[in-house]
Amino acid sequence: MSQQREQLASRLGFILMTAGCAIGLGNIWRFPFIVGKNGGGFFVLLYFLCLALMGFPILLLELSIGRAGRAVLPGALRNLKNPNTKANWEIPAFVFFSGNLILLMFYSVLTGWLLSYMCNFMIGNSKVMEAEFFTNLLASPWRQIAYLAASLLITFVICMGGVQKTIEKSIKFMMLGLLILLIVLLIKVNLLPNSFNGVKFFLKPDWQNFIGNHPWQTIYDAMTQSFFTLSLGIGSIAICGSYTSKNKSLIAEGRWIIGLDTFVAVCAGFIIFPACFAFNVQPDAGPPLIFITLPQVFKSMSLPYFWGALFFLFLFVAALSTLVAVFENLVAFGIDEYHWSRKKSNIFFGTALTFLSLPCIFGFNIWQKIQPLKEGSNILDLEDFIVSQNLLPLGALYITIFCTNRMGWGEQNCLAEINTGDGPKLSKWVVPYMKYVLPVIIFAIWITGIITYFQ
Repeated sequence: MSQQREQLASRLGFILMTAGCAIGLGNIWRFPFIVGKNGGGFFVLLYFLCLALMGFPILLLELSIGRAGRAVLPGALRNLKNPNTKANWEIPAFVFFSGNLILLMFYSVLTGWLLSYMCNFMIGNSKVMEAEFFTNLLASPWRQIAYLAASLLITFVICMGGVQKTIEKSIKFMMLGLLILLIVLLIKVNLLPNSFNGVKFFLKPDWQNFIGNHPWQTIYDAMTQSFFTLSLGIGSIAICGSYTSKNKSLIAEGRWIIGLDTFVAVCAGFIIFPACFAFNVQPDAGPPLIFITLPQVFKSMSLPYFWGALFFLFLFVAALSTLVAVFENLVAFGIDEYHWSRKKSNIFFGTALTFLSLPCIFGFNIWQKIQPLKEGSNILDLEDFIVSQNLLPLGALYITIFCTNRMGWGEQNCLAEINTGDGPKLSKWVVPYMKYVLPVIIFAIWITGIITYFQ
């Protein structure tokens, strides 16, 4: 365990850093297209249910591991496990922790795409509002690599300065900017003609759509989205917990984190769907909705370059906050596990991530014939499948078992850590649910979803 562990300077810094890790493309890019794919309002209800029954409890467990263990996930499990057991809890944790690297292998590429759109809207490039712009971007490895490198360079510089000096200050600034941009776009879009139909689609439950559209797949999507949006199961939240004090109970902190995350996701829905219905765009267009459909929508608005630049700045800031928080987890791994300096760890993981992100880029051009999953899939789909559909839920399951098993950390130790500090406490009556019910729910939904996915 590190003797000189860095600490965040304030409670606000911890809440915003953890929320910044959670708030990102999962809320703004992935959430709207999954809602559209699954028919709107009923999926939103399922998603909220999954957040309450699975997301929030696991958020508390992962934060408690980080705050008590004062290390990255594998090291924290090593520090907290029952000293009388010979079980190597930290070894499987390395597998789940690798999800941080795999996540960034495609997440950094997506962030580069957003940067490309933002820059081209800012300079007034009319081609950015055409569908061919995205097609040409994907077809060009060098253009993607250039924007990937720029995104990672910004991340590298922020993480090089340390937790208090640059990471905490930068994320505070990014989150404040994100909320301002969110409110401006929310007001603008919902003043458009016919935008209220998008609000109804987003909020109105459609039971018939749920029944007729593979219900288990919809439930599976709701669970994985609740884990993806909170970055649960791979230690990204644990590292944030390791940098905070014990002045406040984790219930108090967790409510703010999940509240901010949910607020941004819901607001993203109130931006994306009203815009779709205002301009007769299909809300279930999937990932191309952001990069192909909406840029064409801006062409029909007054001041198209201004609103386009503002929208993609909003997306870029959201993505960058997650990129910084998750990359810091990798940097901390080098510091905790190998006792590297922050500079050495930054350089190593920054260089490794740059090269490991190339397959995702090549999957859209020179390696496009590689279809690792279903027909029409690409390397990004594979990496997303590994992380979102497997490492996140299985990592969450593993963390739950570790925290509630006497051969791991034990439920009493975990409960005591969650309740340490001022604020509301977690009742001991919740422990049986976490110990016996929650793991069964996660595993049942995961295995059923995997079977449905490949049918």
